[in-house]
Amino acid sequence: MSGWRIGCALLCLALVVSPLAPARTPGEVPIGGVLREATLQGLNGPPRRLAEYRGRPLLINVWASWCGPCIQEMASLERLAWREDRLAFSVIGISTDDYPEKALAFLNRSNATIRHFIDHDLQMENMLGASTIPLTVLVDANGRVLDKIYGAREWDSPESMRLISKAFHSQRQVSKK
Repeated sequence: MSGWRIGCALLCLALVVSPLAPARTPGEVPIGGVLREATLQGLNGPPRRLAEYRGRPLLINVWASWCGPCIQEMASLERLAWREDRLAFSVIGISTDDYPEKALAFLNRSNATIRHFIDHDLQMENMLGASTIPLTVLVDANGRVLDKIYGAREWDSPESMRLISKAFHSQRQVSKK
């Protein structure tokens, strides 16, 4: 096979495979890496430092008010956070909306109770690797990224609960921050 044909074959293969793995973002912390310090600007509460969530596992959901799949999964995140038989972890949301008032309006309409923050200057979007949303990142108590789940899901379903339990091991009682 000629070099030209091999090159075309490799390019076609790359185009077929690339949608399966989201593109990396500048400064992305990979699975196994530790999240850097950041100040989270509050949407439905005060600002917080990311380090304040250390000491217990953390589920971070990255979303936007214009993202249909993001909106679809939001209710299941609320149900997950309020389950009686839940594991011990915090649940927070990070909006990538350009206009905080749009994100806040959605949170008000949906009666959101979990803490949500607005991403400024793509800081969290890039750090978490949110090249596509929704993105849910599972983080251990020491700030280490355990898993990244792209796409919407029912977060209180038995399948999702098994995924969370496996990632966070044997911890109990979800903490709502």
